[in-house]
This record gives sequence, C-alpha cells and structure tokens, in this order.
Amino acid sequence: MEPTTTSKYTAAHLKPNGPGDARPTALQIVRNERREGDLVGKVALITGCSSGLGIETARAMKATGITVFVTARNLDKARDTLGDILDGDQVQLLHLDLESLESVRKCVSDLKARTNKLNVLIENAGIRHVPKGRTKDGFELHWGTNHLSHFLLFELLRPMLLESSAPDFQSRVIIVSSTAHRNGPMDFNDLNWEKRRYDPVLAYGQSKLANVYTASEIERRYGSQGLHAWSVHPGGIRTGLQRPSFSDAMIFVKCGVMATLKVMMNAEQGASTTVWAAVSRELEGRGGKYLERNQISQPVKKGWGLIDPGHVEWAYDEERAKKLYEISLGLVHA
Repeated sequence: MEPTTTSKYTAAHLKPNGPGDARPTALQIVRNERREGDLVGKVALITGCSSGLGIETARAMKATGITVFVTARNLDKARDTLGDILDGDQVQLLHLDLESLESVRKCVSDLKARTNKLNVLIENAGIRHVPKGRTKDGFELHWGTNHLSHFLLFELLRPMLLESSAPDFQSRVIIVSSTAHRNGPMDFNDLNWEKRRYDPVLAYGQSKLANVYTASEIERRYGSQGLHAWSVHPGGIRTGLQRPSFSDAMIFVKCGVMATLKVMMNAEQGASTTVWAAVSRELEGRGGKYLERNQISQPVKKGWGLIDPGHVEWAYDEERAKKLYEISLGLVHA
C-alpha cells in the first residue's frame, strides 16, 4: 500500500507564522513517534554535523537511543558546536571531507573499524551557490560534494545497510535535497559544467535533483531487500549553508517579505522532516519519494511560486534516475 501524501503533521504547516511557530521540531517528532529510547542497539551515520541542521538532526537522533556517528570536515569546529551532544560514547565523531572521494573511503573504513552495523544513513551535508570550483577529483563543487561523494558513501555502506535491515525496522537512507530540484531538468550533456557558462544556482539545483533521483533509484533497486530511501526538503532555514545571494533576494521580491518570512523555520524545525523520515512508524518499509513539511510531497500546483511546496514533473522520471545512477557508478568507480 502506498503511503498517503498527508500525515498527522499536515495541519501544523497550513498557516506558517515564522521560526518557532506550531510546526514541529525534530525532538518533537521523536516524541510524537514514540521513539525516545526506542532504537537502542541500532546505528546511524549523519554527514555534515558542524552546524545548523546537522546538529539538530544529531540531537534528535540521540534521543532515540540509537548509536550515532556524525561527520565533519573541521573536527574542532564540530566538537565546539555539537557541545554536550558528544557527552558519553553514544555519539561519535568521524572526519569526512566531501570534496575528496579518498576521504569518503577513509571515513567508511573508520566507521567499519567501530561498528559492523548501520540502520540509518542521513546524507545531510552540502554546499550552496558557491563560486565555480573543482573538488580534489576534478568535479564541479556542487556536483562532487552534494551528489557524487554522498553517492559513493551510500554505495560503500550499502552492504552494511542491507545486512542490518530487520523486520521491525528496515534500513533507511535519507538524502537532504531542496526545492532547487525544480530549477530545471537534468542536463546529461554537461553534468560537470565544462561546456556551459557557470551558474551557481543551476549547478546547485542539478545536484539537488540528483539527490532526488538517487533516493528513488535506491528504492527501486533495493526496497524489496529491506533498504529504503527518501529525499527530503528541510524548508527555508538560515544555516551555514545559506549565504545571502541575489537569488535569495529575488525570493523576497517575487514572493513578498512577510510571506517569505512566515514560511521560514529555525534549525530545530528544519531538521524535523529529516528525522521524521528516519524514525517515522508511518513510513516503515516504504521509500522512494520526496518529502517536505513532514509529509510526502505533492506535485506543484499551476502557477506555483518559489516558496510554494511541491515537486515538479521530472522529479520522478525513472529513466533519468536510472541513467544518472549508472553514470554516477562509473564516475566514482564504486
């Protein structure tokens, strides 16, 4: 049976009133789902835990009792910002630089030295609207960081996720995406931005569409084996990821200052959809869809605006998702 698009959290999102309003926080999701202390003995890995959403995701997941491995490129910064989340040995910190495929492989090796189990993989880290640049492996920064490194991370951890899946809690992969997947269809002729004039907004959008495609293709390939995946739009939040840009200013111009401010959330609320995907009982044994506002996304409505919810028609293009998956396997030599 397919999950419905609505959830018990739908009503809280009908009339947003800015950060700290009635929309749930990540910790409230854990409590509402009756998951406090419920996942003891299980293991999660979360990328990008030195600021914003990663910190609040780690805090909420810790409340479930699950053993949490968190990653960061700057370990000193992560220790400082995570603070008491790192108290005890339930939450452990690993180094991961997503601009390097070698670092991804090293992180996986370090994880396997500490555990032989993985039930939840949350690919949260990312960059947004950065100037043109290349990763250590020669990939455009958004493409390499947001998509390819996370793709390789999943592929290397896939056997562990499959082996750890259990009837009462099947393994889950959550990939943080964005409404930016709506910026345009995937351009397979220039995935690495070598032919076109560079556009950081479009480059970011392509990487976020790749996140949506990866989650849906994981579900098609491995869902029947007890490994499920969701892509997630966290919402409008001011974090270290989001630098002021011309495109952000245009959102306020086109959508109105007050309307835009009302849909914004704080980091605790922004992490809630990710955590809902990771712990929801309603979503058990399912996957492959794009989530937002603590529910399964619906198609965009005619005449949709930049701050409106919904996914575009190409988000669930199975042929393109399969094509991207095969290309990505070759690029990372998985």
